[in-house]
Amino acid sequence: MKYLLAYTLPIASLLGIYFGKSWSYLGVVYAFILIPILEITLPKDSRNLNKEEIRNKNNKWFFDFLLYLNIPIVFGSLWYTLQLVAHSYKEIYEWLGIILSLGIIFGANGINVAHELGHRKKKWERMFGKILLIPSFYMHFYVEHNLGHHVHVATPEDPSTAKYNQNLYAFWYQTILGTYKKAWQIQLKLNKVNNSSFFSIQNDMFWFTLIQISYLMLIYFIFHTNGLLLAITSGIVGFLLLETINYIEHYGLKREQLPSGRYERVSEKHSWNSNHIMGRILLYELTRHSDHHYKASKKYQILEYHHESPQMPFGYPTSMVIALLPPLWFRIMNKRVPETMK
Repeated sequence: MKYLLAYTLPIASLLGIYFGKSWSYLGVVYAFILIPILEITLPKDSRNLNKEEIRNKNNKWFFDFLLYLNIPIVFGSLWYTLQLVAHSYKEIYEWLGIILSLGIIFGANGINVAHELGHRKKKWERMFGKILLIPSFYMHFYVEHNLGHHVHVATPEDPSTAKYNQNLYAFWYQTILGTYKKAWQIQLKLNKVNNSSFFSIQNDMFWFTLIQISYLMLIYFIFHTNGLLLAITSGIVGFLLLETINYIEHYGLKREQLPSGRYERVSEKHSWNSNHIMGRILLYELTRHSDHHYKASKKYQILEYHHESPQMPFGYPTSMVIALLPPLWFRIMNKRVPETMK
């Protein structure tokens, strides 16, 4: 039941959007001030489930249902906010608060959940994941993350791995452009292997592009310029939150290149782990990222803690705030990067 707390993020954001004025920043305050305070205050939980608990939790439908609920939450939040800005006057500062709060919903309950569903074996679950990527214009993430990032993580070939001493803003430039470019490279290679045409139903990147253009056109048709501006800016906030998480997940970590030219196998030491309880719950155990890369098919509720994984001094929400200040980030994190990886 603790994962119900993940819904407090959209609740706080929507309450702020509803009350407006300075309240429009409630989602930001909750996510990046209150949650970090709780992360620092509450004890960490490094306990792993035993075999019986893993077997029971892995087969319970309730954990999956919690993920599916995020689809109406994300699109319901979008529809409500679009109606609000289309039919009422807002000050510029209020606009900014609404954009940030809606973007937080897109990032935490949209892309983050899409990431979990995108690794599932059932085709319809992966489809749900793709749908959740639409508001943040990041459908290409499905292609690149599964077929690119998980193969090349912690190597120079991965645009989603932050280099040692690379600041967040330089990383944004690297990963936003690099991920999109690599997604097309992967897709074109798949087309060639499958002997399928560019306009084939199998060309995900082509259809993703059409879907996202249609999404923006529909919003403009119904909600006009204000709605389009809200959709674009909040979507940008959503994918910037994702890429900020990508930054802290693998910062400075490298896989050793073997004499053969290949890289060592991905292991628990190539992702930063955090056992801070609030970040774990709100992000559906994304902070146990080391185990996710070790076994990507594992469901979020059974991810484990590994002693050999590099440990974050703070939870992911707190680390995202620190990453916005590169000198502070380098001072805290550089000494924690293993010497063999620098």
